[in-house]
Amino acid sequence: MKAFLILEDGTVFTGTSIGSDREMISEIVFNTSMTGYLEVLTDPSYAGQAVVMTYPLIGNYGVTPDMESRRAWPDGYIVREISRMPSNFRCEGSLTDFLKKQDIPGIAGVDTRTLTKRLREMGTMNGMITTNEDYDLEKILPRLKEYRIGDVVSAVSCQQRYVLKGEGPRVALLDFGAKNNIARSLNRRGCEVTVYPAHTYAKEIIASKPDGVMLSNGPGNPETNTSIIQEIRKLYETDIPIFAICLGHQLMALANGGRTYKLKYGHRGGNHPVKDLENGRVYISSQNHGYAVDAASMDRAVAREAFVNVNDGTNEGLVYEGKKIFTVQFHPEACPGPQDSGYLFDRFMEMMKGA
Repeated sequence: MKAFLILEDGTVFTGTSIGSDREMISEIVFNTSMTGYLEVLTDPSYAGQAVVMTYPLIGNYGVTPDMESRRAWPDGYIVREISRMPSNFRCEGSLTDFLKKQDIPGIAGVDTRTLTKRLREMGTMNGMITTNEDYDLEKILPRLKEYRIGDVVSAVSCQQRYVLKGEGPRVALLDFGAKNNIARSLNRRGCEVTVYPAHTYAKEIIASKPDGVMLSNGPGNPETNTSIIQEIRKLYETDIPIFAICLGHQLMALANGGRTYKLKYGHRGGNHPVKDLENGRVYISSQNHGYAVDAASMDRAVAREAFVNVNDGTNEGLVYEGKKIFTVQFHPEACPGPQDSGYLFDRFMEMMKGA
Protein backbone atom coordinates (compact mmCIF):
# COMPACT_ATOMS: atom_id res chain seq x y z
CA MET A 1 0.00 0.00 0.00
CA LYS A 2 1.31 3.44 -0.91
CA ALA A 3 1.83 5.98 1.86
CA PHE A 4 2.67 9.68 1.82
CA LEU A 5 4.60 11.89 4.22
CA ILE A 6 3.46 15.50 3.86
CA LEU A 7 5.46 18.28 5.56
CA GLU A 8 3.99 21.63 6.55
CA ASP A 9 6.15 23.39 3.92
CA GLY A 10 4.33 21.39 1.23
CA THR A 11 7.08 18.82 0.59
CA VAL A 12 5.69 15.33 -0.11
CA PHE A 13 7.57 12.02 0.18
CA THR A 14 6.09 8.84 -1.26
CA GLY A 15 6.75 5.39 0.18
CA THR A 16 5.15 2.19 1.41
CA SER A 17 2.84 1.90 4.40
CA ILE A 18 4.17 -0.06 7.38
CA GLY A 19 2.41 -0.60 10.68
CA SER A 20 -1.05 0.92 11.13
CA ASP A 21 -2.69 2.46 8.07
CA ARG A 22 -4.51 5.19 10.02
CA GLU A 23 -3.77 8.84 9.26
CA MET A 24 -1.64 10.80 11.72
CA ILE A 25 -0.36 14.36 12.22
CA SER A 26 2.67 15.00 14.42
CA GLU A 27 5.95 16.85 14.85
CA ILE A 28 8.60 15.22 12.64
CA VAL A 29 12.03 14.68 14.26
CA PHE A 30 15.06 12.58 13.35
CA ASN A 31 17.27 10.19 15.32
CA THR A 32 20.84 9.34 14.26
CA SER A 33 21.23 6.10 16.28
CA MET A 34 22.59 3.09 14.38
CA THR A 35 21.04 0.57 16.80
CA GLY A 36 18.40 0.61 19.51
CA TYR A 37 15.33 1.27 17.40
CA LEU A 38 13.15 -0.57 19.93
CA GLU A 39 14.46 1.59 22.76
CA VAL A 40 13.69 4.66 20.62
CA LEU A 41 10.15 3.47 19.95
CA THR A 42 9.49 2.79 23.65
CA ASP A 43 11.08 6.01 24.95
CA PRO A 44 8.19 8.13 26.36
CA SER A 45 10.07 11.31 25.40
CA TYR A 46 8.87 10.75 21.82
CA ALA A 47 5.19 11.17 22.71
CA GLY A 48 3.68 13.74 20.35
CA GLN A 49 6.36 13.20 17.70
CA ALA A 50 6.98 11.02 14.63
CA VAL A 51 10.54 9.70 14.33
CA VAL A 52 12.74 9.55 11.24
CA MET A 53 15.58 7.02 11.58
CA THR A 54 18.64 8.22 9.65
CA TYR A 55 20.32 4.79 9.63
CA PRO A 56 19.17 3.22 6.33
CA LEU A 57 18.24 -0.31 7.48
CA ILE A 58 15.94 -0.68 10.49
CA GLY A 59 14.51 -3.84 12.04
CA ASN A 60 17.23 -6.32 11.09
CA TYR A 61 17.36 -7.90 14.55
CA GLY A 62 13.59 -7.76 15.01
CA VAL A 63 11.82 -7.05 18.29
CA THR A 64 13.77 -8.11 21.38
CA PRO A 65 12.93 -7.89 25.13
CA ASP A 66 14.42 -4.39 25.40
CA MET A 67 11.36 -2.19 25.92
CA GLU A 68 12.10 1.02 27.84
CA SER A 69 8.47 1.48 28.92
CA ARG A 70 5.13 -0.31 28.83
CA ARG A 71 4.37 0.55 25.17
CA ALA A 72 5.57 2.46 22.10
CA TRP A 73 5.00 6.23 22.15
CA PRO A 74 5.83 7.94 18.81
CA ASP A 75 2.89 9.02 16.66
CA GLY A 76 4.62 7.72 13.54
CA TYR A 77 7.75 5.99 12.25
CA ILE A 78 9.71 6.83 9.08
CA VAL A 79 12.51 4.66 7.62
CA ARG A 80 14.50 4.15 4.42
CA GLU A 81 14.29 0.36 4.43
CA ILE A 82 12.62 -1.96 6.94
CA SER A 83 13.79 -5.55 7.38
CA ARG A 84 10.97 -8.04 6.91
CA MET A 85 13.12 -11.09 7.77
CA PRO A 86 14.81 -10.29 11.11
CA SER A 87 17.56 -12.53 12.44
CA ASN A 88 18.64 -12.62 16.08
CA PHE A 89 18.65 -15.29 18.77
CA ARG A 90 16.60 -12.98 21.02
CA CYS A 91 14.09 -12.04 18.31
CA GLU A 92 10.44 -12.26 19.35
CA GLY A 93 8.88 -10.93 16.14
CA SER A 94 9.26 -8.46 13.30
CA LEU A 95 9.25 -4.69 13.64
CA THR A 96 6.41 -4.39 11.11
CA ASP A 97 4.19 -6.61 13.27
CA PHE A 98 5.19 -4.63 16.36
CA LEU A 99 4.15 -1.35 14.71
CA LYS A 100 0.78 -2.86 13.79
CA LYS A 101 0.19 -4.16 17.32
CA GLN A 102 1.11 -0.75 18.75
CA ASP A 103 -1.15 1.03 16.19
CA ILE A 104 1.72 3.21 14.96
CA PRO A 105 1.50 4.41 11.34
CA GLY A 106 4.76 4.21 9.44
CA ILE A 107 6.25 4.74 6.04
CA ALA A 108 9.22 2.96 4.42
CA GLY A 109 11.03 3.68 1.18
CA VAL A 110 11.53 7.36 2.03
CA ASP A 111 14.79 9.10 1.14
CA THR A 112 15.58 9.74 4.81
CA ARG A 113 18.84 11.51 3.95
CA THR A 114 17.01 14.17 1.93
CA LEU A 115 14.26 14.38 4.58
CA THR A 116 16.77 14.83 7.42
CA LYS A 117 18.72 17.49 5.51
CA ARG A 118 15.46 19.37 4.99
CA LEU A 119 14.64 19.21 8.71
CA ARG A 120 18.14 20.45 9.52
CA GLU A 121 17.89 23.35 7.06
CA MET A 122 14.28 24.38 7.72
CA GLY A 123 14.00 23.28 11.35
CA THR A 124 11.60 20.79 12.92
CA MET A 125 8.28 20.72 11.08
CA ASN A 126 4.89 19.14 11.55
CA GLY A 127 3.85 16.47 9.10
CA MET A 128 1.23 13.90 8.16
CA ILE A 129 1.45 10.23 7.23
CA THR A 130 -1.50 9.14 5.12
CA THR A 131 -2.41 6.29 2.76
CA ASN A 132 -5.05 8.42 1.01
CA GLU A 133 -3.88 8.88 -2.58
CA ASP A 134 -6.53 11.57 -3.11
CA TYR A 135 -5.20 13.85 -0.39
CA ASP A 136 -5.92 17.58 -0.77
CA LEU A 137 -2.74 19.54 -0.04
CA GLU A 138 -4.58 22.86 0.34
CA LYS A 139 -6.75 21.42 3.11
CA ILE A 140 -3.94 19.49 4.83
CA LEU A 141 -1.34 22.28 5.15
CA PRO A 142 -3.43 24.50 7.49
CA ARG A 143 -4.07 21.45 9.71
CA LEU A 144 -0.33 20.77 9.90
CA LYS A 145 0.49 24.35 10.86
CA GLU A 146 -2.15 24.27 13.61
CA TYR A 147 -0.86 21.07 15.26
CA ARG A 148 0.49 21.48 18.80
CA ILE A 149 1.82 18.89 21.24
CA GLY A 150 -0.50 18.81 24.25
CA ASP A 151 0.01 17.64 27.85
CA VAL A 152 2.07 14.58 27.00
CA VAL A 153 3.73 14.31 30.42
CA SER A 154 0.43 13.34 32.06
CA ALA A 155 -0.14 10.77 29.30
CA VAL A 156 3.22 9.00 29.66
CA SER A 157 3.66 9.08 33.45
CA CYS A 158 2.72 6.15 35.67
CA GLN A 159 -0.68 6.54 37.33
CA GLN A 160 0.23 4.96 40.68
CA ARG A 161 3.47 4.79 42.60
CA TYR A 162 5.35 1.51 42.72
CA VAL A 163 8.54 0.23 44.36
CA LEU A 164 11.64 -1.59 43.15
CA LYS A 165 13.01 -3.21 46.30
CA GLY A 166 16.61 -2.72 47.35
CA GLU A 167 18.78 -2.80 50.48
CA GLY A 168 20.56 0.51 49.95
CA PRO A 169 19.57 4.19 49.79
CA ARG A 170 15.91 4.96 49.17
CA VAL A 171 15.37 7.04 46.03
CA ALA A 172 12.15 8.80 45.00
CA LEU A 173 11.94 8.83 41.19
CA LEU A 174 9.49 11.35 39.72
CA ASP A 175 8.21 9.83 36.47
CA PHE A 176 7.77 12.49 33.77
CA GLY A 177 8.16 9.77 31.13
CA ALA A 178 11.03 7.81 32.64
CA LYS A 179 12.91 5.20 30.67
CA ASN A 180 13.03 1.90 32.58
CA ASN A 181 16.81 1.90 32.70
CA ILE A 182 16.89 4.92 35.02
CA ALA A 183 15.24 2.93 37.81
CA ARG A 184 17.27 -0.17 36.87
CA SER A 185 20.55 1.78 37.01
CA LEU A 186 19.72 2.86 40.57
CA ASN A 187 18.38 -0.56 41.56
CA ARG A 188 21.55 -2.30 40.29
CA ARG A 189 23.51 -0.09 42.67
CA GLY A 190 21.41 -1.36 45.58
CA CYS A 191 18.88 1.48 45.78
CA GLU A 192 15.25 0.97 46.72
CA VAL A 193 13.45 3.02 44.08
CA THR A 194 9.93 4.36 44.60
CA VAL A 195 8.51 5.64 41.33
CA TYR A 196 5.96 8.47 41.68
CA PRO A 197 3.47 9.89 39.14
CA ALA A 198 4.50 13.22 37.59
CA HIS A 199 1.95 15.33 39.48
CA THR A 200 2.82 14.03 42.96
CA TYR A 201 2.98 16.82 45.54
CA ALA A 202 6.41 17.59 46.96
CA LYS A 203 5.09 17.22 50.53
CA GLU A 204 4.29 13.54 49.88
CA ILE A 205 7.80 12.86 48.66
CA ILE A 206 9.40 14.82 51.50
CA ALA A 207 7.24 13.00 54.06
CA SER A 208 8.59 9.64 52.83
CA LYS A 209 12.10 10.82 53.86
CA PRO A 210 14.01 9.58 50.80
CA ASP A 211 17.80 9.58 50.72
CA GLY A 212 17.64 11.12 47.25
CA VAL A 213 15.28 12.34 44.55
CA MET A 214 15.56 11.56 40.84
CA LEU A 215 13.82 13.73 38.22
CA SER A 216 13.34 11.80 34.99
CA ASN A 217 13.30 12.52 31.29
CA GLY A 218 10.02 13.20 29.49
CA PRO A 219 8.34 14.71 26.43
CA GLY A 220 7.03 18.10 25.35
CA ASN A 221 7.73 21.76 26.08
CA PRO A 222 9.11 22.06 29.64
CA GLU A 223 7.53 25.50 30.18
CA THR A 224 4.00 24.07 30.00
CA ASN A 225 4.51 22.03 33.20
CA THR A 226 3.79 24.92 35.56
CA SER A 227 2.33 22.92 38.47
CA ILE A 228 5.21 20.41 38.36
CA ILE A 229 7.75 23.25 38.33
CA GLN A 230 6.20 24.65 41.53
CA GLU A 231 6.57 21.28 43.28
CA ILE A 232 10.18 20.92 42.11
CA ARG A 233 10.93 24.31 43.64
CA LYS A 234 9.72 22.94 46.99
CA LEU A 235 12.04 19.95 46.61
CA TYR A 236 14.92 22.32 45.79
CA GLU A 237 14.37 24.15 49.08
CA THR A 238 15.08 20.96 51.08
CA ASP A 239 18.48 19.37 51.77
CA ILE A 240 17.61 16.17 49.86
CA PRO A 241 20.20 15.24 47.18
CA ILE A 242 18.67 15.55 43.69
CA PHE A 243 19.82 14.18 40.33
CA ALA A 244 17.84 15.19 37.22
CA ILE A 245 17.97 13.99 33.62
CA CYS A 246 16.74 15.64 30.39
CA LEU A 247 13.24 17.12 31.06
CA GLY A 248 14.01 16.94 34.79
CA HIS A 249 17.12 19.06 34.15
CA GLN A 250 15.03 21.65 32.31
CA LEU A 251 12.30 21.73 34.97
CA MET A 252 14.83 22.26 37.76
CA ALA A 253 16.30 25.21 35.83
CA LEU A 254 12.83 26.71 35.31
CA ALA A 255 12.09 26.26 39.02
CA ASN A 256 15.11 28.44 39.77
CA GLY A 257 14.48 31.35 37.42
CA GLY A 258 16.12 29.96 34.29
CA ARG A 259 14.74 29.92 30.77
CA THR A 260 14.43 27.23 28.12
CA TYR A 261 14.18 27.55 24.34
CA LYS A 262 13.38 25.30 21.40
CA LEU A 263 16.32 24.03 19.36
CA LYS A 264 16.13 24.28 15.58
CA TYR A 265 16.03 20.48 15.13
CA GLY A 266 16.98 19.03 18.51
CA HIS A 267 19.50 16.43 19.63
CA ARG A 268 18.42 12.82 19.14
CA GLY A 269 20.82 9.92 18.83
CA GLY A 270 23.58 7.95 20.49
CA ASN A 271 26.61 9.91 19.29
CA HIS A 272 26.48 13.39 20.86
CA PRO A 273 29.77 14.61 22.44
CA VAL A 274 29.49 16.49 25.75
CA LYS A 275 32.35 18.14 27.63
CA ASP A 276 32.72 18.05 31.41
CA LEU A 277 33.88 21.59 32.25
CA GLU A 278 35.42 20.48 35.53
CA ASN A 279 38.00 18.08 34.08
CA GLY A 280 37.90 18.83 30.34
CA ARG A 281 36.95 15.28 29.40
CA VAL A 282 34.57 14.61 26.52
CA TYR A 283 31.99 11.84 26.70
CA ILE A 284 29.84 10.39 23.92
CA SER A 285 26.24 10.53 25.06
CA SER A 286 22.74 9.36 24.21
CA GLN A 287 20.31 12.26 23.77
CA ASN A 288 16.67 12.94 22.97
CA HIS A 289 15.44 16.50 23.41
CA GLY A 290 14.07 19.39 21.39
CA TYR A 291 14.51 22.07 24.07
CA ALA A 292 17.58 23.34 25.95
CA VAL A 293 18.32 25.42 29.03
CA ASP A 294 19.65 28.91 28.40
CA ALA A 295 22.68 28.78 30.69
CA ALA A 296 23.08 32.57 30.54
CA SER A 297 19.63 32.96 32.11
CA MET A 298 20.70 31.16 35.30
CA ASP A 299 21.82 33.24 38.29
CA ARG A 300 25.47 32.26 38.79
CA ALA A 301 24.94 32.36 42.54
CA VAL A 302 22.33 29.61 42.09
CA ALA A 303 23.92 27.29 39.50
CA ARG A 304 27.01 26.93 37.35
CA GLU A 305 27.37 25.24 33.98
CA ALA A 306 28.84 21.74 34.28
CA PHE A 307 28.57 20.26 30.76
CA VAL A 308 28.35 21.71 27.25
CA ASN A 309 27.60 20.15 23.87
CA VAL A 310 30.79 20.03 21.81
CA ASN A 311 28.90 20.34 18.51
CA ASP A 312 26.86 23.48 19.14
CA GLY A 313 27.88 24.79 22.59
CA THR A 314 24.42 24.34 24.14
CA ASN A 315 24.07 23.60 27.83
CA GLU A 316 24.24 19.93 28.85
CA GLY A 317 24.28 20.14 32.64
CA LEU A 318 24.24 22.30 35.77
CA VAL A 319 25.54 22.07 39.34
CA TYR A 320 23.58 24.01 41.96
CA GLU A 321 25.65 26.05 44.39
CA GLY A 322 25.30 25.20 48.08
CA LYS A 323 23.01 22.29 47.25
CA LYS A 324 23.45 18.58 46.69
CA ILE A 325 21.88 18.93 43.24
CA PHE A 326 23.25 18.28 39.75
CA THR A 327 21.36 17.92 36.49
CA VAL A 328 22.22 16.77 32.96
CA GLN A 329 20.52 17.17 29.58
CA PHE A 330 21.81 13.87 28.17
CA HIS A 331 20.98 10.29 29.20
CA PRO A 332 23.58 8.65 31.49
CA GLU A 333 21.34 5.55 31.70
CA ALA A 334 21.63 5.38 27.86
CA CYS A 335 20.23 1.97 26.85
CA PRO A 336 21.26 0.79 24.35
CA GLY A 337 24.31 2.98 24.81
CA PRO A 338 26.84 4.45 24.94
CA GLN A 339 27.68 3.88 28.60
CA ASP A 340 30.33 6.63 28.91
CA SER A 341 28.43 8.75 31.42
CA GLY A 342 27.02 5.99 33.63
CA TYR A 343 29.45 7.15 36.32
CA LEU A 344 26.99 9.96 37.12
CA PHE A 345 24.80 7.45 38.94
CA ASP A 346 27.83 6.63 41.11
CA ARG A 347 28.27 10.35 41.78
CA PHE A 348 24.64 10.47 42.92
CA MET A 349 25.27 7.47 45.20
CA GLU A 350 28.22 9.27 46.80
CA MET A 351 26.13 12.39 47.22
CA MET A 352 23.45 10.42 49.09
CA LYS A 353 26.08 8.79 51.33
CA GLY A 354 27.49 12.21 52.13
CA ALA A 355 24.05 13.48 53.05
